[in-house]
Amino acid sequence: MKKRVFIIHGWEGKPDSNWFPWMKTELEKENVRVHVLSMPNADFPKMGEWVEHMQKTIGKADENVFLVGHSLGGIVILRYLESLPENEKVGGILLVAGFSESIGFPELENFFETPVDYAKVKKSVAKVVIINSDNDPYVPIEKGKIMEEKLGGKFVVMHNAFHMNEGEGFFELPTGLEELLEIIK
Repeated sequence: MKKRVFIIHGWEGKPDSNWFPWMKTELEKENVRVHVLSMPNADFPKMGEWVEHMQKTIGKADENVFLVGHSLGGIVILRYLESLPENEKVGGILLVAGFSESIGFPELENFFETPVDYAKVKKSVAKVVIINSDNDPYVPIEKGKIMEEKLGGKFVVMHNAFHMNEGEGFFELPTGLEELLEIIK
């Protein structure tokens, strides 16, 4: 069965932005099928719409499915995992500049109306890697540490990487690719 990776952008994101096209190309060289999702209403994200879009696009989840989320893409992955039936589980997740609790933007509060069910999320994923920067202007590193504490997995700190987006010159993310390939194998 072919490995499938779904890359989920963040708030105001687009599939052709940041390091997503580069990662897609690199993964395809490894014979991985990659889908960079275009999330609905990216400028005014609604949790329900985003989770539903992932459910429709991914179909039945299994151990050959791997999810990569940047920023808001991280919390939507956790919400998607909460929604999976008991018998479905993905192979792994890579959360980049992610957070599982509010970061104080009113536009994003609809993603935090209920606390994340970390126990359910853990049952729905085999491997977890979290990458945060120690100087992200939007996502304090403590948010990554909370996810590590609640989900386990590997926590990688990138120094002076800001929000790891194209505004900071991130058109490639070798650390993320390396970590993802580790959990895919």
